[in-house]
Amino acid sequence: MADISIIAVGGTIDKVYFDAKSEYEVGPPNIEKVLSELNLSLSYSVNSLMRKDSLDLTAADRALIAETVAKDPCDRILITHGTDTMVETARELTNIVQKTIVLTGALEPALFKTSDAVFNIGCALGAVQSLPPGVYIAMNGKLFPADKVWKNLAKNRFETTS
Repeated sequence: MADISIIAVGGTIDKVYFDAKSEYEVGPPNIEKVLSELNLSLSYSVNSLMRKDSLDLTAADRALIAETVAKDPCDRILITHGTDTMVETARELTNIVQKTIVLTGALEPALFKTSDAVFNIGCALGAVQSLPPGVYIAMNGKLFPADKVWKNLAKNRFETTS
C-alpha cells in the first residue's frame, strides 16, 4: 500500500488553458506531473475522482469525496481541490476518524510558472505525514484545522477564524 493516497477532484490546480483566448478546462491531475519531477522517498497513489471547478461541486459530489476517503485503505489522504469551496469539503470530512486528511489547491494552475501549487503540495505532503488524525487545509504557507479556517476573498488567501 502507498504511504499517501492522493485524491484529485479538480479546481484551479488542474486547470489547463489552450491559448490566451480559450476557456479553461479542468484537466487530469497536475499533481502527477509535479511529483514525477521530484526525487521523493515516499510512495503515493493518485486517484482522479472528478475534474470539476470547486464552484460546481454539489452535495452529492462532496458525499462521494467523503465516501471515497472513508473507504480508502490508506490512513494518510491528500486531496487536491479548488480553493473556492475547499473549506466546505473539508468540513464535510470531519466525521471521518483515524485518518489524517489534508486538502490543498492553488490560486493559479499548477502548470503556470508563477503558481503556488508546488509550494502548497509540498506543505500538504509534509503535513499529511506529520499531523495527527484530523482534517486540515494546507494553503498560503500555513496549516489550518478544517473547523478554524476561511478563505478571505478580498486578500485571496486562507486565514484562521477567530
